[in-house]
Amino acid sequence: MKYRVTHKTTYDGHETVSIGHNQAWLEFRSIDRQQVESFRLTIEPEPSIRTRRVDAFGNPVQVFSFNEGYQRLDVISTTIVTVRDSEFPRTATTTAWEEVAAALRRKDTPQDRDALEFAFPSHRITSSKAMKEYAIESFKPGRPVIEAVEELTRRIHADFVFDSRATTVNTPVQEVFRLRRGVCQDFAHLQIAMLRSLGIPARYISGYLRTIPPEGQPRLVGADASHAWLSVYCGNGAWLDVDPTNDTFCSTDHITLAWGRDYSDVPPLTGVFVGGGQHRLLVSVDVMPLP
Repeated sequence: MKYRVTHKTTYDGHETVSIGHNQAWLEFRSIDRQQVESFRLTIEPEPSIRTRRVDAFGNPVQVFSFNEGYQRLDVISTTIVTVRDSEFPRTATTTAWEEVAAALRRKDTPQDRDALEFAFPSHRITSSKAMKEYAIESFKPGRPVIEAVEELTRRIHADFVFDSRATTVNTPVQEVFRLRRGVCQDFAHLQIAMLRSLGIPARYISGYLRTIPPEGQPRLVGADASHAWLSVYCGNGAWLDVDPTNDTFCSTDHITLAWGRDYSDVPPLTGVFVGGGQHRLLVSVDVMPLP
């Protein structure tokens, strides 16, 4: 599938911002199943300083600052990207989850060592005894890791309610587990916490999901949104992307933007500024399939 993805963020202040420093995780990373054909980031007004770097996880990051005042800021990214179905190693489909955890502790391969950074608690993701007990019901002794992950994904989808009013971007994962409600970011954090409690590395994926309108209804431009899911380490360098919000393995409908330990590593846009007074934040996303 080929897409044009447009992500627009607008800050509209009541007063002038005198100084602002920003970082944006809006440039798609290239991965095996995804090819970035073009990328453009438009910033209005023009920043005083603008650079690009690559973070510790291999994600491209746009960095820009303002030394002059502005009242409105528009940040628009436009990307043409092609996504293919992933080719998953057959051996991983039979590997028991305990074998994955044990190989990781032994650091059998360079890929195991690289996966280790996603096996520990992070800023927004910590586990609990209750979460581990919930997860272990799907991880019976000797069960293939993919089978267990698929069942855990299905259970989270069934037991937790999507509710955009129940949480905020800062709601702790422990509270999400208690409420049994949240959004895609919450469900990704929750499943990652459960997997890490069992010694299975899992990373947070920031991206986009193609949405298909109801039959007979027109596609609404700009009505899409950022999405989040997770990737589970299955041993021998193999990672499997799963989406608990939609109870599915990820396919060509899922477009990967960046990954990290949790949301705080890869927010689409973040920064600090002086001034501005009260302000509005408006975000619109459009994921357009192309011929």
